[in-house]
Amino acid sequence: MDSYGFLSLLPPLLAIILAWWTKEVILSLLIGIFAGATILANNNPLIGFLRTFDKYIVSSVADSWNAAVLIFLIAIGGMIGIITNAGGVAAIGDYIARKARSVKTTQFATWLMGIAIFFDDYANSLIVGNTMRPITDRMKISREKLAYIVDATAAPITSMALVSTWVAYEMGLIKDALDKINLDTNVYTIFIKSIPYRFYSIFALVLVLIIILMQKDFGPMFKAEVRARKTGKVLRDGAVPMVAKELTDMEIAENKDLDWFIDAFLPIISVIVITLVGLWYNGGGPSGLTIRQAFGNADASVALVWASFGGSIIAGIIALLRGSLSISGVVKGWVEGAKSMVFATFILVLAWSLNSVTDGLGTANYLVGITREVISPFLVPLIVFIVSAFIAFATGTSWGTNAVVMPLAVPLAYSLGIPFVPTIGAVLTGAVVGDHCSPISDTTIMSSTASGSDHLDHVKTQLPYALTGALVAGLFGFIPAGLGVSAYISLPLGVVALILIVYFFGKSVKEEDIEDLVLEE
Repeated sequence: MDSYGFLSLLPPLLAIILAWWTKEVILSLLIGIFAGATILANNNPLIGFLRTFDKYIVSSVADSWNAAVLIFLIAIGGMIGIITNAGGVAAIGDYIARKARSVKTTQFATWLMGIAIFFDDYANSLIVGNTMRPITDRMKISREKLAYIVDATAAPITSMALVSTWVAYEMGLIKDALDKINLDTNVYTIFIKSIPYRFYSIFALVLVLIIILMQKDFGPMFKAEVRARKTGKVLRDGAVPMVAKELTDMEIAENKDLDWFIDAFLPIISVIVITLVGLWYNGGGPSGLTIRQAFGNADASVALVWASFGGSIIAGIIALLRGSLSISGVVKGWVEGAKSMVFATFILVLAWSLNSVTDGLGTANYLVGITREVISPFLVPLIVFIVSAFIAFATGTSWGTNAVVMPLAVPLAYSLGIPFVPTIGAVLTGAVVGDHCSPISDTTIMSSTASGSDHLDHVKTQLPYALTGALVAGLFGFIPAGLGVSAYISLPLGVVALILIVYFFGKSVKEEDIEDLVLEE
């Protein structure tokens, strides 16, 4: 495998550079696969082209685990489509919005809604922004602050949720990376173990809450909030808010007493329950194994398929019984939701294919060999975090970043004797921080759109907060993790650091504290 040397780095590098330059992740991954297949075909581009499709892409789809993951993605998207069309997601927003009474409670309600809609980051951004925008406007909260709260809760919570549109994708990448180091272990268990090491994602959620509760801001956000409080201008003069007209026209049954728990959370809870029962059953629970043993033996992909279709059926039945949708409406909602997952499935299939190519070229082994003597082992999680953040910032996609970095980072950490679970967390959460900072990120754009914010104003005001969370994640999270320190020690220390930063560097945005401030445009 090592005989390909530097050429083994060409496919992933090509995918990264092209994604950065063209902003087209699917095309970039496809070209990376083609380049690797051509090298493996003795530099014959015609054979490389054929193998790209008939060997690498087809075999990725044909794998039973991969196929189950794709089916889960499509089915969970279908379930979310039913819930959304039935008005369940809007019911969550209405319930939380009614609790807003002041600037602080309105911002807290927005944060809480961002946490509550944990199953999909796109749905999170669009629903939370559109639902809360009229309320935050009335409370004289800047559109920049609304967009920040929306953006800072969407990807972080969805990427860590036990049931979401991200979980199958992340598990697929983790499994492929573990296969590279010949480690036969339960992928779902590794996924769960990686959650405490998603330092940035956790700190991003906590930082928003700290800022809300302390009613302090810093950087450009402070200026935006002072403007909104003193003048009522939720947008700066000359701002160009993103238009989200088509996103606000949600069809909800008229005269329908929607219930946020029954219409939205009951199907989601059913997915969690079916997943847990499915893992126990598939892993040998009925034969007398303990829960831990059964979960360790279970094929998580099978349980997730059961759960996603079970959740879809339950969501459909609830919508029918409550009169929210007709049978055709249920089917239409499911199909629309499933269609929303097409882009994700394309990326995932191409990511698996690129991983197969790099495995054939021995990319991971070569990378390990050339870096073993250069990088201090304890710095691997930090470096992986920084590299993932940079790639996601440059390309605007956290999913594409995960696909490129994961199969390289895990073998590197494993070979150097570094715990690979923190490294997995570094990849997944590093992609989120880059996504937050990038003006070309889809979720950043959606947050601006749904919140009605000027897009560049959103990026500019969010950047200091994203960098603060990233700095704390690096210093208090990934450096200690590389030294073997438990995440449960790093997390509280990081939270204390965030509190101190906001306390000392933040400025109060309470109306009584900004009365005498002079606005500077």
